[in-house]
Amino acid sequence: MIEIKTPQEVEEMKPAARLVAKTLKELRESVKPGTNLLEIDEYVHKVVKDTPNCSSPYVDYAPDFGTGPFAHWICTSVNDAVLHGVPHDYNLKEGDLLSLDLALTVNGWVGDSALSFIVGGKGRPADEKVIRATEEALAAGIEQARVGNHLGDISAAVGEVAHKMGYSVNTVFGGHGIGHEMHCEPYVPNDGRAHRGFKLRPGLVICIEPWLMEGTDEIYQDPDDGWTIRSADGSRGAHSEHEIAITSSGPVILTAR
Repeated sequence: MIEIKTPQEVEEMKPAARLVAKTLKELRESVKPGTNLLEIDEYVHKVVKDTPNCSSPYVDYAPDFGTGPFAHWICTSVNDAVLHGVPHDYNLKEGDLLSLDLALTVNGWVGDSALSFIVGGKGRPADEKVIRATEEALAAGIEQARVGNHLGDISAAVGEVAHKMGYSVNTVFGGHGIGHEMHCEPYVPNDGRAHRGFKLRPGLVICIEPWLMEGTDEIYQDPDDGWTIRSADGSRGAHSEHEIAITSSGPVILTAR
């Protein structure tokens, strides 16, 4: 069932979204060559411990697309890992393409966002392009998140940017509704047809999250951890996500950094 939040409920969702945005911003600024993925995981664990009424929807998360509980505090996807990357003992290198996907629960409401960046600041032009493509696709999707439009308008806008920039789109995973749980209805695919699907109303809160790979739209699940989604051809990928509220005056980015 698609939930429509009251204005008061949207306000109540903001602390979780702001904490997610703040934590991702801090990690973006502090991660450097030599940072271990487990250090990133522990950083988020400390944020949870130090924040009143805060918990992680990741730690005991066990959906049918993973193997057992996720058991970590953040997703850290490196290079050909594009989604659901499990933190492990790996020291990041100059030029690695790192995607961080974070969800936190505060006062019973979940916030969720993701970003990608090149460790050390400068990387391959292809990596910079795929990151930019996800960011521009996200912005295009948010622009269509307006009362009277349809979910398909968001999906079509995301897909149009991706295709124009030369990428194919995998729709197995995409955006989603969010509320007291991390993943709610509706599903928001990263490609689709305009003017189709649920008609957007004030109070709908969703996550839009384009993710793209440089050379393919095919993926596989890493058999070693049962979670990490990798590109089938070993090419690198990027992921951008914001949580937004649809209002009568336009989309509001709750996880703005």
